[in-house]
Amino acid sequence: MALRFNKLSQTGVRALKPGQSIMEHGIIATRLPNGDLGWRVNIMVDGVRYNRSVGKDSDGVTRSQAEQLIEKFRTEAREGRLNLPKGRKTAIGFAEAATDYIAGLTAEGGKGIPRKAQHVKTRLKPHFGSHRLDGITDKAVATFIKTRKDEGAKPGTINRELATLSHMFRCACRWKWITRDKVPSIPKQKEGPGRIIALSPEQSRKLLDAAGMDQDADLWLFVLICLQTSMRHGEARRLQWQHFDEHRQCFHIPEAKAGERDQPLPDDLVAVLKAKRENLGVDSGYLFTAGPGSKSDYRHTFRKAFRRAVEAAEMDPNQITPHVLRHTAITTLVKANVDLPTVQRVSGHKTLTMVLRYAHVDSIHVNKAVNSLSILAGPATAPCNDYTEITHDEKPHAEARQKIQ
Repeated sequence: MALRFNKLSQTGVRALKPGQSIMEHGIIATRLPNGDLGWRVNIMVDGVRYNRSVGKDSDGVTRSQAEQLIEKFRTEAREGRLNLPKGRKTAIGFAEAATDYIAGLTAEGGKGIPRKAQHVKTRLKPHFGSHRLDGITDKAVATFIKTRKDEGAKPGTINRELATLSHMFRCACRWKWITRDKVPSIPKQKEGPGRIIALSPEQSRKLLDAAGMDQDADLWLFVLICLQTSMRHGEARRLQWQHFDEHRQCFHIPEAKAGERDQPLPDDLVAVLKAKRENLGVDSGYLFTAGPGSKSDYRHTFRKAFRRAVEAAEMDPNQITPHVLRHTAITTLVKANVDLPTVQRVSGHKTLTMVLRYAHVDSIHVNKAVNSLSILAGPATAPCNDYTEITHDEKPHAEARQKIQ
């Protein structure tokens, strides 16, 4: 059905003076200082704002072209609704989706919610908020990355924000907000090796002793598990007794960052866990149970207790976090000359590249390995040119050295 215009009539447009505008049905006509007439559209379609310049009267542009552009936007919106996931009648905007994403994670007991909520509030919503969720393109993501770089953000910071964006899209697909073909490419930025903080054996023992003296009865076992397995602290908190196999000496971890895996355990830790299980008289349930009033069955944090133990061990709690225990365990394996594929098997890293970050922490074992390449029986000496002092087997080597010289 054709639109009826009362304001944007030929009479109304002719009466416009330089600088004056008329807007009707999302179409704007503006008299320019040189007397020309400019046309643009400004409409909202399915929660998305379209503000586009159509052209000038001197270029042959009329109100009809503006009407056709609006109809094009609406047609694309209708076609987009046909491609919506089953159960949705309208496309969801990014701002609405971002709010619902945090609410959904909270309801599911997701991890890292405060950090993700901060990313959404301060970075993602301000940049993508005016888009439809299924309208985020590769170019829009690239623009976001460039904007953050121009603002001075480091690659690691940008990657954390992009990780939240990527996770949001994965959840949106799982919750049937969009289809997978609408998810843009989200490239990871190249990061430097970063700083790895690891405890010395003396510091590890001191921290473990402090944990044993703390009022939190679970803290000592938590620290011991992290130091002797290199588990991420989130994995350690969610350990379950039914996943403990004392005969194979491992814990099955069904939900890990790089996918499910079996976590190898050292002999003394197996003995501690076996005694603990027998003392409790349980075969199932979480090792670290949640306190009263918690919405989940497992413990969500050791932050306060761990900080107390770090301070009691006379270390800096702002630097020594639970994740440092993972760094410490992996660094200990590398220093012990354990081959890197085996280190990867213990640490649960998805790629060997991540394990290589630890190879530079201490180069003593590397120097020791390189020394095995030595072919000289004694101290190095300058080549000898006197054949009378060279044995029959050594002479060809000396001749070769002379030719090179």
